[in-house]
Amino acid sequence: MTLTPRTGWADEKRGCTVAKRKPPQRRPVPDPLTKCPTGVRGLDEVTLGGLPQGRPTLVCGGAGCGKTLLGMEFLVRGAEMAEPGVFMAFEESAAELTANVASLGWDLRTLQKQGKLVIEVVRVDPAETEVSGEYDLEGLFLRLGLAIDQVGAKRVVLDALEELFAGFSDHGVLRAELWRLFRWLKDRGVTAIITAEQGDGALTRHGLEEYVSDCVIFLDHRVARQVATRRLRVVKYRGSLHGTNEFPFLIDEHGITVLPVTTVQLGGHVASMERVSTGNDELDDMFGGKGYFRGSSVLVSGSSGSGKTSLAAYFADATCRRQEKCLYFAFEESESQIVRNMLSIGLNLGQWTARGLLRFHTSRPAAHGLEEHLAMVYKVVAEEQPSAVVIDPITSFLAVGSVEEYKAMITRLLDLLRSRQITSLSTSLASTGAVSVEVSETGISSIIDSWLMVRSLELAGERNRSLYILKSRGMAHSNQVREFLISEKGIRLVEPYVGEGGVLTGSARLQQEARDRAAGLLARQELETETLGLERKREALEARIAAMRAEFDAEAIEVADTIKRGTQRAVRATGERKDMATSRGISGE
Repeated sequence: MTLTPRTGWADEKRGCTVAKRKPPQRRPVPDPLTKCPTGVRGLDEVTLGGLPQGRPTLVCGGAGCGKTLLGMEFLVRGAEMAEPGVFMAFEESAAELTANVASLGWDLRTLQKQGKLVIEVVRVDPAETEVSGEYDLEGLFLRLGLAIDQVGAKRVVLDALEELFAGFSDHGVLRAELWRLFRWLKDRGVTAIITAEQGDGALTRHGLEEYVSDCVIFLDHRVARQVATRRLRVVKYRGSLHGTNEFPFLIDEHGITVLPVTTVQLGGHVASMERVSTGNDELDDMFGGKGYFRGSSVLVSGSSGSGKTSLAAYFADATCRRQEKCLYFAFEESESQIVRNMLSIGLNLGQWTARGLLRFHTSRPAAHGLEEHLAMVYKVVAEEQPSAVVIDPITSFLAVGSVEEYKAMITRLLDLLRSRQITSLSTSLASTGAVSVEVSETGISSIIDSWLMVRSLELAGERNRSLYILKSRGMAHSNQVREFLISEKGIRLVEPYVGEGGVLTGSARLQQEARDRAAGLLARQELETETLGLERKREALEARIAAMRAEFDAEAIEVADTIKRGTQRAVRATGERKDMATSRGISGE
């Protein structure tokens, strides 16, 4: 092998040349698009940082969807971040705008006095507008430029742009002038929001603004089943990734809150190994003596009157006893009803509301749409930062939207709580048939971590309650069906009592227990009788043995006496023989 300069390596044996590889050239990484934070809660997350800085953004939608409010909040939040702004209105007066946003706590007059905001009102009367010759926006540019220079504005809002071109029908002229307007805003380096009304079959009335805008945000105010909801969608965003789904948003006393929960991905949080109490020692025992996982989702299903709310109240009480905050969303009962009802089972929830550890949020499901309910929960959770959330019952939302919408909303809600390590307990109202075959009517059982079933059983003319754990991911749990008792002393989970027909509850259990006690007593009596008879036999046998032993002892004594007397006679006889022998010897001598 010999090295050939510049051409590579020459193989003398093969007579070939292998070209030398050139190192890959690195492509220059383009600078990321600079973004301007809007300050609107949730919108910066959807747009991944805010609106394009120094570029115009089109905000379009129908009447009442919140276009003007979004533009005004963009300026108010900018003023809080030391970025003055200009609001140019083509419809409303400055007094009307000031009064409209005063309910949100925004004082536009003070902002104007502080040099943080300028409101310019431009009246354009279509009846007085006539197209003749070349259309010129220089007057508008001059006025807007003076307002920008007055406060050194970084942000600009042009509200109801279609009013500026209301008297023109030539699309060529409109497109050219829109392009000039947008180009002028870019040259001034201001971040601008232009609002426009939705047109027929197009995002805007003229159908042109969306094409010359760098970013287009569409606001929708829809009504379904007589319930209104608001949604936001980023139609396009040049030079930047962005959320493409529809996002619900809420308008309340704090302004606009966009709910970007559809961006939540699996794996975005670490599952906790910590356990929290259910509020009942016997139920804790069914979960290995430790309770639920912190940050998990718990579902309690059952028919009406089965005790779901009582279990939820015990969980809320246990959370507050740990000096942790709990949010209780109730959609069928008022706060006072729940507090009063729980007193009957020994729970005083009022003490926790007085200490600020327990907060109730009650409303009717039909008061808002599904997305607005979701936005409301998102807002309250963000404000309160609770450790636990109770939703009672979660099936109330089925009356507001379709099953598919309901499933999507609940999935996003539970994902939101799980991502914040908030333990959630939801109750689910199910019909008797659904519970009996262990089918959740909510359709969300697959995303639930722990699922408890509470059943009402009819037996011996009574309705009694039973409870069992259908599943609990990641932990050992009991498979027993226990009787669920509710009394003025609280709730109890009785050890399972199985009879010939299965688990017995109520009076049937008491009767069976009485029969079992009677049978046990009879068995004990029979055993005692047999034991007594055996004891008598033992005593008789011992008496016979004693008699035989006494007889034996008497015979032994008699035999001993006989032997003694015989021995004595033998001794005497021997002595007599000796004496006789002696006498004979003497006589012979």
